[in-house]
Amino acid sequence: MAPHPLINEPAPEFSIPDANGHMFKFPPEEQGVRVKKPIALFFYPEAGTYGCTREACQFRDALVEKEIFKRTDVQVIGISPDPVPKQKRFVESQNLTYPVLSDEKHVAYQAFHVGKGLLGFSDARTTFVIDNKGIIRDSLSATINYNAHVKFVIKALEALESQSSVEPIHDTDVDAARSDDPPSSPSREELGRAAYVVGA
Repeated sequence: MAPHPLINEPAPEFSIPDANGHMFKFPPEEQGVRVKKPIALFFYPEAGTYGCTREACQFRDALVEKEIFKRTDVQVIGISPDPVPKQKRFVESQNLTYPVLSDEKHVAYQAFHVGKGLLGFSDARTTFVIDNKGIIRDSLSATINYNAHVKFVIKALEALESQSSVEPIHDTDVDAARSDDPPSSPSREELGRAAYVVGA
């Protein structure tokens, strides 16, 4: 699978509302100064669905439980096309502790070249890791495998921390999840179930 075209490029800028309806400027700033820490920016298809809830909660828990998340002070940001009220319910019901943004017009999706996944049934589930200089260092697009994204961020943060390489980070489990192509011989019923339940 070809690398994402924005790898090793500055992260695009955009402004969209957060779950409280306040405009969120990306890259994030504090007192008018860009935040100089790594960012894990994840796009998910639909708030409240099984896969997206699991993914969002895994990021929430990683901020508390994973040493690499705490050590690097990574900022996690979630984005989906859901409207603000739905995002607010999602954040409150799952006790999410990081910004969750509403991109109904696909402003951020277009800026980051995030397209469709799951054979076009939903928006792609894609995660970007951005370094403390605002450069996109790697990305993962795996719509069905929502479990792969926190693992991918851990590997990417470890690579950033060690400064071992600016090349995309490769991991057997993550690489296997990079493709949204279905397994070689799934039944149509399994794909349909994935599209409705797991893919989002």
